[in-house]
Amino acid sequence: MRILVVTQYFWPESFIVNDMVRWLAESGHSIVVAAGKPSYPSGNLAPGYTRHGVQYETFAGIEVVRIPSRPRYTTTALNLALNYLSFAWSGLLRLPWVFGGRDFDVVLVFAMPITAALPAVLLCWTRRCHLALWVQDLWPQVVTSTGVVRSRLVVAALDVMVGFIYRAANSILVQSKQFVAPISKIVPQERIVVLPNFAPPSEEQRLGLPEAIERLFHDRFSVVFAGNLGGAQSLATIVDAARNLRLHPEIRIIVAGAGSHEQWMTQAIAAAGLTNVEMVGMLDSRMMPELFELADCLLVTLSDHPALAATIPSKVQTYMKAGRPIVGAMNGATADLIEVAGAGIAVQAENGAGLARSIIALSRMPESVRLELGRSGRAYYEEHFTIDKVLNQLVRFLKSRTGCHV
Repeated sequence: MRILVVTQYFWPESFIVNDMVRWLAESGHSIVVAAGKPSYPSGNLAPGYTRHGVQYETFAGIEVVRIPSRPRYTTTALNLALNYLSFAWSGLLRLPWVFGGRDFDVVLVFAMPITAALPAVLLCWTRRCHLALWVQDLWPQVVTSTGVVRSRLVVAALDVMVGFIYRAANSILVQSKQFVAPISKIVPQERIVVLPNFAPPSEEQRLGLPEAIERLFHDRFSVVFAGNLGGAQSLATIVDAARNLRLHPEIRIIVAGAGSHEQWMTQAIAAAGLTNVEMVGMLDSRMMPELFELADCLLVTLSDHPALAATIPSKVQTYMKAGRPIVGAMNGATADLIEVAGAGIAVQAENGAGLARSIIALSRMPESVRLELGRSGRAYYEEHFTIDKVLNQLVRFLKSRTGCHV
């Protein structure tokens, strides 16, 4: 198939869309990527990119067209909105021009954020190709859940925009089955199919952790949180859990990541005088296998909001692949997945005391029991979330919808 992948976020930013396009190309499909200019998570434009003008490059032999977009800078609500809107506006102006003489069987949008789909809608209207969205978050609910948007007028405008995008799509792929019900209120359910996130393939070249980080794991029961540090992650729950673990010096929480609430978390830890939480920053993806291997359990938290209760963060599949027990505080789909997979313990969202009790319970379990939890999660990953299983499902679905058999 000839597939144009539209995504605001792309390499060197670390998202599963990078692995998706590489896999599709290696499977024999003709892939082109239209992406924004990278500024996540630092907020500043990555070296080698200019703010203005279209840039062309290759990634793993795949053609990549970089659309101008305003960097995030500091992650305020205004900067985030301008970052999203600048990519959408630039794409509307440039994609039909850049790809005016080219034909695609499918335009596949990695819809994080959903605004990234707007240029693809226009392009599909002009090129008459199949538009497929892979929806990662429920909009506009997700931006209200994190406090990014509070204005009723803005929420109403976002509702209209999201409805327009969904109705324009020929197919809507959703990362969680709990997305189906709310989206089917807008479009017929037969347009919607569940396509879960996958865990990225193992890095061919691993990097060892810096010695200072490796030492943090010595003689402690180590709880590792990895990934985005934003409003959706309910970082206050982790801080609250750490307060409740003060009398357990044998337990340490290690936070590896970056994001809009990173500074808040650092200040909250200092203000509470906590010595059982270590912030190690965003690590190279090649270091993550060793980080997970050293961990006794892996931590995931989400805020208490219906949109987040429907969401399964992509790191959960990565945690399962690592074969370590998972401990979490969230409602809904992610908690259900941890339970069904037998991969760990989940308590209600924003329940720091309950999270602390669960961590203590895991620390007191025989190692053989913890290993069995990790093995159960790994087995569930092998059955449902490998890149081959998920993307073969994607290809079969797109071929069935487009009638393309190449």
